[in-house]
Amino acid sequence: MNGLKTVSNIPINKAEIRTLIPDCGLMCLVDSVTEWDDRSITCISNTHRDPANPLRRDGQLSALHAFEYAAQTVAVHGGLRARLADMTAPPGYLAALRDARLRVMRLDDIASPLQICAYRLFGDANAVYECRVSAGDVLLADGRITIMLRM
Repeated sequence: MNGLKTVSNIPINKAEIRTLIPDCGLMCLVDSVTEWDDRSITCISNTHRDPANPLRRDGQLSALHAFEYAAQTVAVHGGLRARLADMTAPPGYLAALRDARLRVMRLDDIASPLQICAYRLFGDANAVYECRVSAGDVLLADGRITIMLRM
């Protein structure tokens, strides 16, 4: 997000995130927003280490779920953009995942917080985002997510 005009770099906590996206309870995977602007967002999560994470199977969290973290980050971005326009973001769904690359097998054994970055390539309600999930300087997963409105 370097060089982009920042709308907000004031952290947004999980309680506020829950007002922006439909996922609630343990399924709300994103802990905080560290910065965002009209085109991009950066979020942090520690839920990948939580034994009660609802996406775990047999005590493990597959790296494939990095894209659920990315999709929720995109949903938070849509909610923040809508709120800025005094609106509520309509519900959407992950319609496509392209150029997805996983660089690890699991997330639950990653000691550092996850940093999830999403950059809106084009679109508004129906949109395509470039997403990246990392821990520290280590890239864990990346790809493009297409979000479509639920009709």
